[in-house]
Amino acid sequence: MTSTRPPYAFAFALVLACVLCGCATYKKCGFSGCPGDAQITAEVQALFAKHPALQPPILIRIQTLDHVVYLYGLVDTGREQILAADVAREAPGVVRVVNSIAVRGNVY
Repeated sequence: MTSTRPPYAFAFALVLACVLCGCATYKKCGFSGCPGDAQITAEVQALFAKHPALQPPILIRIQTLDHVVYLYGLVDTGREQILAADVAREAPGVVRVVNSIAVRGNVY
């Protein structure tokens, strides 16, 4: 007598294999970020405070996750967009800057 396995056993094995692969690529910092991320965000904010071109009414949101700084917001010119990314790179501990700042105007 041969044993027949239910079709869901194969599906379960496939899902389990995918989950285990996902666990192997999980970083040590997780979804809440690394311990130094809050400090990096504070450093970037302090550096932005030294540049009048990056002060309100310009609104730039800074988020750091695993030492990568993410910039979001809206600026008036392309120069301000570039300046924000350059200033963020100066903060100690920054590995990379992802600049998602939109430009309101077309003036460089």
